[in-house]
Amino acid sequence: MTIKGKPTSLDIAHLAGVSQPTVSRALRGHPSVSRDTRERILAIARELNYKVDKNASNLRCQQSGTLALLFFEEPADDAINPFFLSMLGAITRACALRGYDLLISFQQLSSDWHADYEDSHKADGLLLLGYGDYLQARDQLQQLVEQGTRFVRWGAALPGQPGVSIGSDNFQGGRAMAEHLLAQGRRRIAFLGDASARYPEFQERHRGLAAALAEAGLATGPALQVDAVTSEQSGFEAARALLARGTPFDAIFAGSDLIAIGAMKALHEHGLRVPDDVAVAGFDDIPLAAFVTPGLSTVQQDTRQAGALLVDTLIAQIEGAPVESRTIPGRLVLRGSTGALSPAQPRASR
Repeated sequence: MTIKGKPTSLDIAHLAGVSQPTVSRALRGHPSVSRDTRERILAIARELNYKVDKNASNLRCQQSGTLALLFFEEPADDAINPFFLSMLGAITRACALRGYDLLISFQQLSSDWHADYEDSHKADGLLLLGYGDYLQARDQLQQLVEQGTRFVRWGAALPGQPGVSIGSDNFQGGRAMAEHLLAQGRRRIAFLGDASARYPEFQERHRGLAAALAEAGLATGPALQVDAVTSEQSGFEAARALLARGTPFDAIFAGSDLIAIGAMKALHEHGLRVPDDVAVAGFDDIPLAAFVTPGLSTVQQDTRQAGALLVDTLIAQIEGAPVESRTIPGRLVLRGSTGALSPAQPRASR
């Protein structure tokens, strides 16, 4: 076939032996198009040097071709959780692969951020990261549902929650780390993190710890739990509060790596050695976890898979496909802070 002038999607459809709508769906990565058909269409598009006219496509669909990523932060915080920076990279890659632009917006937790998108056409849908206290955010999430806003949040999948979430299997990760600590001979394991319904991710990690302890005939309780939020300073203060209680403990499982790193500093200042006197474990596997001394054992959250799932789920919503919440398994990465044999030998959880 000889093509004169700029190639069109109709030209691709003719060469591929499919309809023009099928070509459009394939170029958008729509799941209704089979892998073989999509690859054939993409190969023809590359051969013709075909470029999607995004403005025309968006005008037809009444869509902006943009997703909005909303970061939430406390007013006093200047730093972004390194875990979310890893997630940002994964989300950006996933958007590029699906042909969407990404708008990044920082929001104060106390603001009426949900109202800004009620009648806005800035983006076709929202990705929510770090929404803070879930009990406070729930009403705002419910308003998004009532407004018909398409959104997906990173967080625990909860019964009766407003909207859809993608998150790690926090219970499984907490239980796997607790089982590792028990296998290392630790019997009095403290938890640093707000394990209430306000922070369901921490609550599930603590519940996994408690389940493993109960199975081993051990118990946890208020004396071995101190509230903390995700920062080194909060972890440092929580560990100092734990030490001040005088309750014996031989391990700390922190709700996040940043909390664990702060706790390690407090233990060092108190004259305790990690892991000889106290084993320390975290959750997230941020890059810094491999570079503290000793290296921090942690539960790795797969940010690449998470970013892709967040974007794919939101685009499916935008295109009218049914979607549901998903959980992703965590993976143990064992280093020196819990007495693991070698920081170069991560071990997969069960």
